Amino acid sequence: MKSNDIKRNVPIARLIKNYIDKKSGKVSESRKEIQWRFKYLDRKDQKKIILAFLDSGKTDRQWGYSMALELWDKSFEPKIKELWEQFHEEKCSWIAIRHFPTEYISENIEKFTHRRNYFFICMRMADDKNFVIEKDKLSHAEYLAVAYHSGIRIKEDEGKDLLYSTIHDVCLDKNNFSLDRNAYYDDVKEITPILFHDVSLAVYYLQKLNCQQTVNQFYNWNNLVTKNISESQELKDLDKDDYSYRYLCINVAKKYAYLALDNKYKKTSNLIIEDVLKPEGWYSIVHKQDPTLREKERMAYKKVKSDALNEIKDNNPNVEKLISNIGLEIFEDFSTFPPTKALEDFPFDPTDVPF
Repeated sequence: MKSNDIKRNVPIARLIKNYIDKKSGKVSESRKEIQWRFKYLDRKDQKKIILAFLDSGKTDRQWGYSMALELWDKSFEPKIKELWEQFHEEKCSWIAIRHFPTEYISENIEKFTHRRNYFFICMRMADDKNFVIEKDKLSHAEYLAVAYHSGIRIKEDEGKDLLYSTIHDVCLDKNNFSLDRNAYYDDVKEITPILFHDVSLAVYYLQKLNCQQTVNQFYNWNNLVTKNISESQELKDLDKDDYSYRYLCINVAKKYAYLALDNKYKKTSNLIIEDVLKPEGWYSIVHKQDPTLREKERMAYKKVKSDALNEIKDNNPNVEKLISNIGLEIFEDFSTFPPTKALEDFPFDPTDVPF
């Protein structure tokens, strides 16, 4: 009998015991086997496992948070509350926002500071008429989503301003590479404004909010921009075999979307405008204009990662000693630069609301 087969026959209660006993010498193999079996186990065993992982180190806690979020049980609340108040970890905050009483969320709202937590708090508190939405803490697209779920009426003029302000922000954000899932279909020839995630999200909720006039006008505008992109010299100059082709198409789309905006939506600094309007700075003939530009971008990104590691070392002498002992270095595969974002870094998707 193979060793793998033997492991499959170990009772789950024994695996959990070996995992909890950090001196058993079987923590690692028990962890792997537990996680492999987890979704096929009885609910009572899943609860024991989740609590065991929540009572472990940070990496295992993260896995435990993910399971607790989807398989919530009231018995988890004391442990999650203890961990949240001790560590304030982001995944733990997701559980609190989704499952804790709204009174607790209201009392601790200023402590939920991770990235987009305020948006999800607004979604959770949508039915509470006493909850005051702080609009400036939300992106324009997020506010439209919250407005729909909270029953807030959006007039056509306000909806139009929110939509084109979203487009403006996307155009001027060099780091916004998030595209709608439709952008990855095989029949998509070029990137257009509707294919930016935040833009498609805003349009989606404007339809839900019955701002149909604004939506119809946008599609006409998008068709005009699409035509300008298709006929642009920048797009013609791009090498479709270039590994960064889609990234370069994004910048072409940003330029022509920005040019097509009404003047009232172009209020920004001249420096940022220049970045948008000068194709030679970012795409088209980028390698001819400055062969070192992409290497500069790679090094800048690497510095961000290096600074993050140094900050961890500065805050924890034990980590610094460990890193020094094993000779850890920052390494990234820059062959796909700009780097692909982790799933949790992507903006809100209307089909992926954690409620």
